[in-house]
Amino acid sequence: MSTDSSTSDSLARRWGGQIVQIAAIVLVVLIAKGALAEPFYVPSASMEPTLLIGDALLATKYPYGYSTASMPIHISFPETSRVFGELPKRGDVVVFRWPGDRSQVWVKRVIGLPGDHIQMRDGRVWINGHAAELKPDGLGEAENDNGSSEPAQRYVETLPGGVSHIIFKIHDNGRLDNTAEVTVPPGHLFVMGDNRDNSADSRVPVREGGVGLLPTDDLVGRVDAIVGSWDLGIRSQPVWTWLSGFRLARFFTAVH
Repeated sequence: MSTDSSTSDSLARRWGGQIVQIAAIVLVVLIAKGALAEPFYVPSASMEPTLLIGDALLATKYPYGYSTASMPIHISFPETSRVFGELPKRGDVVVFRWPGDRSQVWVKRVIGLPGDHIQMRDGRVWINGHAAELKPDGLGEAENDNGSSEPAQRYVETLPGGVSHIIFKIHDNGRLDNTAEVTVPPGHLFVMGDNRDNSADSRVPVREGGVGLLPTDDLVGRVDAIVGSWDLGIRSQPVWTWLSGFRLARFFTAVH
């Protein structure tokens, strides 16, 4: 009897130790995802050509501080102000919780900071009375969310402060090419997609499916890198061709 009891105690201790180790690993992963960086996946074309449908992103969380939006699992806690908070820089690509449904995570580029006056005129961004520089950069192919594509004009846009990035313009007179001037209030940002004619961003109010003026408390992190990419359009092809859908040239590339 004593031998059986000793064996049972040994097994219990062994299983208990393994459970503690597993729990510790899970805790470390959750802390790392909550405090350091977290992967995200791009499901839409709104940030083309910078980000493509099927890109896997790594968003670092510490540059902007932390709030309930930083948690790796969405829980309906009351919204809180940020701790160790820092404002993004104009031109940063950011991941955030959509104000219309905070269980959804979106990605856009920061165009306006608190106090900025932002307006679209004939498809060009005006910031504090100055137009962002636009330089033609040839043609590109803009993929739609349904998998089709259409030609788009490429431009190099340079924001005040010197950040340059590529944007797409599909239409000469897009529905969001002319807007009223807005002043970004304290604690908010004006964000836009690089695919200017296919992005429900701060030009579109939340009630119409856009972002509106984004509260900084909804920020999750800054997009610094693409860690992988797979062309989702290849899903309509035979399974044995799917490996060719990996966009190896985009693996582990920086996001600007």
